[in-house]
Formats: sequence, C-alpha cells, structure tokens
Amino acid sequence: MKVLSVNRAAAREVSIDGRKVRTAIGKRPVDGPVAVRRLGLEGDEQADLSRHGGLTKAVYAYPSEHFAFWRTVRAQAKVALWDEDVAPGLVGENLTLEGVTEAQLWIGDRLVLPSCVLAVSEPRFPCYMFNAAMGFKQASTLMWQSGYCGSYLGVVEPGTVTAGDTFELVPGPREVSLRELFRARAPAGTAAR
Repeated sequence: MKVLSVNRAAAREVSIDGRKVRTAIGKRPVDGPVAVRRLGLEGDEQADLSRHGGLTKAVYAYPSEHFAFWRTVRAQAKVALWDEDVAPGLVGENLTLEGVTEAQLWIGDRLVLPSCVLAVSEPRFPCYMFNAAMGFKQASTLMWQSGYCGSYLGVVEPGTVTAGDTFELVPGPREVSLRELFRARAPAGTAAR
C-alpha cells in the first residue's frame, strides 16, 4: 500500500450555479514532505468546516483504483476526453492511495506511515461541490451508487507524509465497516454496493 500523491489547496471563491461559494476541493499535488498536523496537512484549507476538517476529518484519502471509473463517466458526460486522466486531487483528496479501497476499511483502522499515523473515521459524503469538481450534476449520485467515497482520517500521531510513502493497514476494532456506514447514510433511491 502506497501514497501516490499528496494534495492540498487554499480556499478560493468560485461560482456554482450562479452562486458564489468558497471551496478548497481543487487540490493539487505537492512535492516533498508535507507536515501532518492534528487538523490536517500544512498548507491545506477547508472552506466549509461543517462538512470538512476538524479532528475526525483532518485528512481525506481516496483510492486511485477508482480513477478509471471516474475517467469513463466524465467522458460519457462529455466533460473530459476519453483518454484524459483523472488528476490526483480532483476528487478533493489530500492523499491519493494505491492498494486499499473502501471495501477493506473499517472505522478505527490505522494507516501507519513512516512518519505519522492516521485513523479511519468516516466515509466522505458527496454534495453539490463534488458535482462541480467533477464537472457534471450526476457525480454525487454516482458516488452514492458506486460506494466509491474514500475515507476521512483523523491524525493519531502527527508527522510528515510524502508521495511514495508506503504504509501498513493496522485493523481497529472492526465493528463498523466504512461501506456499512456509507450505505446507512445514503439518500433514498441510491443503492450503494
């Protein structure tokens, strides 16, 4: 299991459906080590602290294994070319991961990296901001239906993270899976797998 990319962004004002909102969803990869603090990555911001950030949602991780799905549906929605890759950070993730998906994660599991420890706290629940980032209005529905939500992480031991870091997944109590929690919060009419 590996960190493919470390991504961050400053909050900025954008227009979505004619409404001005602040967002930091458009994360960009950074080189070198990045400090991981209790409230997130150094240099990263969250614009809506009611939905993102805080001690339990300090870092958002997303599996690169789902990028082929998003590349295909973005091309079908005609917002990207068929051969256009999904850039790390587009989904809003701080850490683009390889080798672990939601199906393997449980609340309380720990990702033990060389210089920090992170704990799975909850799934990401999509909203209109995700639709805007992906470029089409059905993106949130597709996240609910696919279950490709990624995971929020709390910081157990601060340190640093660097693209290329490997990590170990240490099981927590294994009482509630990430997928179970995501399905339990799904809106009526969306059936996550």
